[in-house]
Amino acid sequence: MAKPSLKPRKQVAALAIRRDPAAGLKVMLVTSRQTRRLVTPKGWRMKGREDHIAAKIEAEQEAGVVGRIHKTPVGFYEYWKRLADHFVLCRVKVFVLEVERQLSDWKERGERRIEWYDLDEAADLVDEPGMSAIIRDLPARMKTLV
Repeated sequence: MAKPSLKPRKQVAALAIRRDPAAGLKVMLVTSRQTRRLVTPKGWRMKGREDHIAAKIEAEQEAGVVGRIHKTPVGFYEYWKRLADHFVLCRVKVFVLEVERQLSDWKERGERRIEWYDLDEAADLVDEPGMSAIIRDLPARMKTLV
């Protein structure tokens, strides 16, 4: 396997949430396509698109959710992404997406499973420790969003 890259590559993620009057804040996680780990919708930055818009597009393609995306990131984290023959370090900029509706059909519908969780459960289940920390601290972090 090739030597891993130490310079972080940039990605964007959508932290999809919904407010349940009875149960409070819920977070949506999706399974990754290959390893079936629980993650948030994310992907590479998109040329010609602002990062928050790219994150919104990833959420629609990977999870079929649409709604209001915040322009201000709620946080950043790093993780090692496995590619075909090596690993790359990725720095992920995370944006909150307040979900307004779930589409009946979307690009990766047959490739992923989606589920809604309470904050603590989502933080325990999500595969990346950095995202887990963002989810745990989400109520405080949301106070600074635009």
